[in-house]
Amino acid sequence: MTETTVHSAPWRDTASTPQERADSLIAAMTLREKTAQLFGIWVGASTEGGEVAPHQNEMNPAVDLDEILPNGLGQLTRPFGTAPVDPALGALSLQRTQQRIAAANRFGIPALVHEECLAGFAAWQATAYPVPLAWGATFNAELIRTMGALIGADMRSVGVHQGLAPVLDVVRDARWGRVEETIGEDPYLIGTLATAYIQGLESSGIVATLKHFVGYSASKAGRNLAPVSVGARELADVLLPPFEMAIRESGVRSVMHAYTDLDGVPSAADASLLTDLLRDTWGFDGTVVADYFGVAFLKNLHGVAGSLGEAAAAALAAGVDVELPTVHAFGEHLLAEVEAGRVPVSLIDRALRRVLVQKIELGLLDEDWSAVPPALQDSDLQNSAGLEGSVTLDTTANRKLAARIAEESIVLASNNGILPLRNPGRIAVVGPNADNTAAFLGCYSFPAHVGGQHPDVPVGIELPTVAQALRAEFQDSLITVAAGCSIDGLSTEGFDDAVAAASEADVVIALMGDRAGLFGRGTSGEGCDVESLVLPGVQQQLLDRLVETGVPVVLVLLTGRPYAVGSAVDKAAAIVQAFFPGEEGGPAVAKILSGSVNPSGRLPVSIPARPGAQPSSYLASPLAQASSVSNIDPAAAYPFGHGLSYTTFEWSGLEVDGPSTVPVDGAANASVTVTNTGDRAGVELVQLYLHDPVASVVRPVQKLVGYARVPLEAKASAKVSFTVPADVASFTGRDGKRIVEAGDVELRFGASSGDIRLRAGFQLTGETRIVDHTRRLHCDVTVTPGN
Repeated sequence: MTETTVHSAPWRDTASTPQERADSLIAAMTLREKTAQLFGIWVGASTEGGEVAPHQNEMNPAVDLDEILPNGLGQLTRPFGTAPVDPALGALSLQRTQQRIAAANRFGIPALVHEECLAGFAAWQATAYPVPLAWGATFNAELIRTMGALIGADMRSVGVHQGLAPVLDVVRDARWGRVEETIGEDPYLIGTLATAYIQGLESSGIVATLKHFVGYSASKAGRNLAPVSVGARELADVLLPPFEMAIRESGVRSVMHAYTDLDGVPSAADASLLTDLLRDTWGFDGTVVADYFGVAFLKNLHGVAGSLGEAAAAALAAGVDVELPTVHAFGEHLLAEVEAGRVPVSLIDRALRRVLVQKIELGLLDEDWSAVPPALQDSDLQNSAGLEGSVTLDTTANRKLAARIAEESIVLASNNGILPLRNPGRIAVVGPNADNTAAFLGCYSFPAHVGGQHPDVPVGIELPTVAQALRAEFQDSLITVAAGCSIDGLSTEGFDDAVAAASEADVVIALMGDRAGLFGRGTSGEGCDVESLVLPGVQQQLLDRLVETGVPVVLVLLTGRPYAVGSAVDKAAAIVQAFFPGEEGGPAVAKILSGSVNPSGRLPVSIPARPGAQPSSYLASPLAQASSVSNIDPAAAYPFGHGLSYTTFEWSGLEVDGPSTVPVDGAANASVTVTNTGDRAGVELVQLYLHDPVASVVRPVQKLVGYARVPLEAKASAKVSFTVPADVASFTGRDGKRIVEAGDVELRFGASSGDIRLRAGFQLTGETRIVDHTRRLHCDVTVTPGN
């Protein structure tokens, strides 16, 4: 087809709707051209700015770009996230590849480019933000929305279109390695913060991707990619609500299926999930992409397909539109199924329409589309050597935001009054994370995810350690550093040096925790599951030795999951929890310890009292609580929502505005007054829980239905008001329908799920009411400053 013909084609006409343009293009395509749009190719950008090269490993079948590209290509997989590449040269490599792709197919269609962005753009030299579990600790949706927008802007600047984030899985067992990727153990908290992140990412033009839909985190024994045995009610009332909220409110344009099966049906082949619920009920109209190799897993792992052709047919029929990361089942195997008459072309066209509409909405089929990404539009592209270093993905603004999120995410779990530290003369900084640059990064950060495979390449970003940050924060103190042990090694040879340093100090700061990695190469991260929640390696033994010195010990946990810390709960002078707080984590920890930042983080997951009492969650029924008929007490040492401050707050003035009876389609109004009674500014987190004492099915003892971050100057107060719709009391009834039923309901105002300060009861009246996906999901919250 000539250039003139391509540019005058109806699919280039921006006056037509994206659907009309897509249909006109579909009508002109051959079967091979159609299926070529339904898969990606895993590539790595050239470090010299040349075209990308296919990424090959044991999971990736060999591909021949010269053979594939004349038919077109749906996606490019992780050109920046496969190997270290200078951002500008990576952008140039991607540009040249897109020009080649568009020129090679007769319709001039470029590829859609996706990358990981779970805790920042997973590219060399890009900002490493705190992990999602740290987002949860902030309880600050606006902050996470801003982060999403900055991450999205960086990705778009170098030619990326789609980000594979966020994770909306609800923590059900903290032994699961991917806890760090989640936002916490409460569906409402996850839904609100994930929605905010998506809104930020999408506002920058990046297609966000919900994952993993659904149930991945509920695996037996917390093992990665293990069987999931949840009932329909747990699925509907715990696991699905974050996805439902995001679909309704965020503008998200893509969903990734989970690897797991629900009651024997793998998500990748489950039309009831991917079509009936997601599209027909919730109204989602974007693309469903495969988790990496997930289509082939229908044959290789699940055994529900006898061939890759059958796997492709099952996934396509269920509603999977794009196979990632590379062509496997959706290539020749799918073509053979169509040609044999076992897969109708209409299913190909259904998926293709969604893919093309998305490409059209991204401007990839407009006549003025250019492969030159924004970051290179003012550059001399003839001199690739001069481009190196010209694109910055870790800007001052990024680092400032990363620092603020880190500071707001750090949780002060306990404090006997030692914190903030008041210029101690001698500080012993002890533990495997004391002077460890990797202590702050999750497994999907570029240095942890990819950098470890390239040990000779610099990490690419500044990562000040806690020891370095403490020296800057306490310049008049004598600081001694001793690792004592490694993260997960069994050697105790360093114990004596660490204990000696502790014994000579005025205060010990013990830096314990995790090392992020993949598939057993770390203590936290994908495929890094644990048998119990005891600190990795011999860290607990070291901690016990430090506590025995009698010198005050401030335990700082830099982890991807919560851990039981044994005697430290009672004997440590203070416990500070930081969930992989990103590149500015070291200075953030130091500022919390010095008091230059007042801690305001709250636990998004409970910290267990015992390492073996899993699975457990605050969101549990009465039978899941401690009882006299079991010798296992699952009670947390520090519950969901817990966190202390360096100031004090008083709660008072509970007011219920209106009658004590509310119709099942009505709303109740209640408010509390919070006063900062201390001598410095601080943030209180007002959490609203709902307790349903009698219901037609077993309910959690309480569930979070609203929250408000309330910053207050010393002696200031604020009135926090909630309008609570009856809809938030809904649950799945015995017949599988979501209902609001009459009866008593209690509103609990708490500083945590274990620290309820005030209670207000009211009665829902009327006939049981059936509600659906259009119900109200939120309480209206107003914070009114007082005198």
